[in-house]
Amino acid sequence: MKEVISLSNIYKSYFLGKQELPVLKGIDLKVFSHEYLALMGPSGSGKSTLMNIIGCLDTATKGQYILNGKDVSQMDDDELAAARNTEIGFVFQQFNLMPRLSAWENVAIPLIYAGIAKKEREERAWTMLEKVGLQDRGKHNPNELSGGQSQRVAIARALINNPSLILADEPTGNLDTKTSLEIMDLFSQIHANGNTVMLVTHEDDIANCTRRIVRIRDGIVESDISK
Repeated sequence: MKEVISLSNIYKSYFLGKQELPVLKGIDLKVFSHEYLALMGPSGSGKSTLMNIIGCLDTATKGQYILNGKDVSQMDDDELAAARNTEIGFVFQQFNLMPRLSAWENVAIPLIYAGIAKKEREERAWTMLEKVGLQDRGKHNPNELSGGQSQRVAIARALINNPSLILADEPTGNLDTKTSLEIMDLFSQIHANGNTVMLVTHEDDIANCTRRIVRIRDGIVESDISK
C-alpha cells in the first residue's frame, strides 16, 4: 500500500528563554492510503503537537516528515500553505465556518485558494453537500444550522479538494451522543469510499470506531494497535 504519512524520529521542543521544553521525543509513524485510525493521548502527551505537525500547521525541531511523497521537513511557508490546502482536509471541533457565508460558500473556500473558477466552485460545493446529506441546507448560514449540520458542512469542505488525508480534531467534541454517532457513521462512509482518515480524540468510544489506534504518552508512541 502507498504511504500517505511517514514520520521518522520526529522531535519537537518549545523554548522559554533558554529553557527547552521537549514535547515530542522521537516519533516514528507510518500511515498508509485508505487507513482509518485514531490518535489518542492524555492532556500534555504531545498529541495536539503531533497533529499540528502532521497537518503542516507546525514544523518539527528535528526529524523527517514525508507527506504523500513530499518532504515536508524541507518546505518553506508557502509550500506548507499549499500542502495544507491540497493534501489535507481539516475538520475541527469548533467547525470553523465563516459566519457570513452560506453553507455552500463555506464548502467552496479551499477551491478559491486552488484558483478554481466560480461556476465550477459552486457546482463542486453543491455536489459535496449532497454527499454529506445537506443539499437542502446549502443556502443557509452557519447560525441557521444545528451542530451536526455545521460539522457536515465542515466535512464537505475538508473533502472538496480530494485531499490525501482527512485530519479531524475531536470532531464530535461539541455534539450530543446521537449526533456524534451520525457523524461517525459519515466518517465510516468516507473511509469506505477510499479516503485516508485520522481522528484525534480522547474518547475511547470514538476511537473504537476506527481500524487502528495509536496512543501517545510523554512524547512517544506508547502503543499502535490495528484491529
